[in-house]
Amino acid sequence: MNITHVVENLNRGGLERMVLELVKIQHRQGHHCQVVCLFEAGSQAHELDTLGIPVTSCHKRQGLDLRALARARRVIRRHGTEVLHTHNAVAHYQAVLACCGLGVRRVVNTRHGMSINQRTGRREWLYRRSLAHTDTVVTVCEAARRDAVARGIVPGLKATVVPNGIPVDTFAQASVDMRERLLQALELPPHSRLIGNVGRLNWAKDQVGLIQAFRRIHALRPDTDLVLIGDGELRAQLEQCAREEGVQQRVHFLGDRNDVHELLQGLDLFVLSSRSEGYSMALLEACAVALPIVATDVGGNGEIVHDGRTGRLVPAGNPRALADAMLALLQEPQQATACGRAARAWVEQNGSLEAMAGRYARLYQETRD
Repeated sequence: MNITHVVENLNRGGLERMVLELVKIQHRQGHHCQVVCLFEAGSQAHELDTLGIPVTSCHKRQGLDLRALARARRVIRRHGTEVLHTHNAVAHYQAVLACCGLGVRRVVNTRHGMSINQRTGRREWLYRRSLAHTDTVVTVCEAARRDAVARGIVPGLKATVVPNGIPVDTFAQASVDMRERLLQALELPPHSRLIGNVGRLNWAKDQVGLIQAFRRIHALRPDTDLVLIGDGELRAQLEQCAREEGVQQRVHFLGDRNDVHELLQGLDLFVLSSRSEGYSMALLEACAVALPIVATDVGGNGEIVHDGRTGRLVPAGNPRALADAMLALLQEPQQATACGRAARAWVEQNGSLEAMAGRYARLYQETRD
């Protein structure tokens, strides 16, 4: 099958990671895949280049860019595209416009988040118009499907759910060796307890609330440190927040990293403090490393973290509740270990890349009939 995936770019992020892994497994299964990036190719595009999978950058400018649309149209037509699989709203309506009249057999769009940003009215208007030329809209969790249908963004008959997956077998569980290496890199004593967060440094991930919660934790457990993996527009603000909370020496900003798998193995606890979330790749990865988890009960988080069994769920925007849940797992190491093991077992059964790719393959085939 000739499959074209369309994204904004392949920079580091959960959506982009999911697309990369899906394209790789589809390639291994014998499908002919390519990726079209509306803007730049992105920092992770080289992973597909090494496999001989074409990646095309359209270098789109702001507004209606006919030159970029023409470039996308040429590569989609040249590929003999049978299935056009777009990711999120902008990539979708731009790709639908580029494909007008090409006779692509099936058009599938995946919405990767909950889209609570109120400034996207025009974007959603354009997106809804493009759904007249769309066969199926995939959301990555049931909560997102219900939300999109309830708000009138996606017709109920076109909406379905395909949860994200990760290559579970490539994730090793937490190790003493990696913990020692991480502690040495951070210049911390051997008894330190590491609380970690992976994600873009932005409003939706609410690392401000996490730092405020960590201040409470550190006051009771001086042996704790907070590790933030990722970068984003709020880094300077978050560094200022750590100073204002008096924990600037105990909050470590590691920036954008390509060794997240290894860094996770050195943590004691994983925390996701998001105010908005779709189906978090970071949570799936924490499960694969068998880490105990504290997460906010937003989006699809509750479909991954099962409160009291694989971790703890708390309300979003509540640093006190976040701190209480973190402290409970830090104070009860046996329960924390049990939660981590249960999380690993769950992701092996429900969150693998193979399971996700199989669902998409059936969806592609169903829509072709």
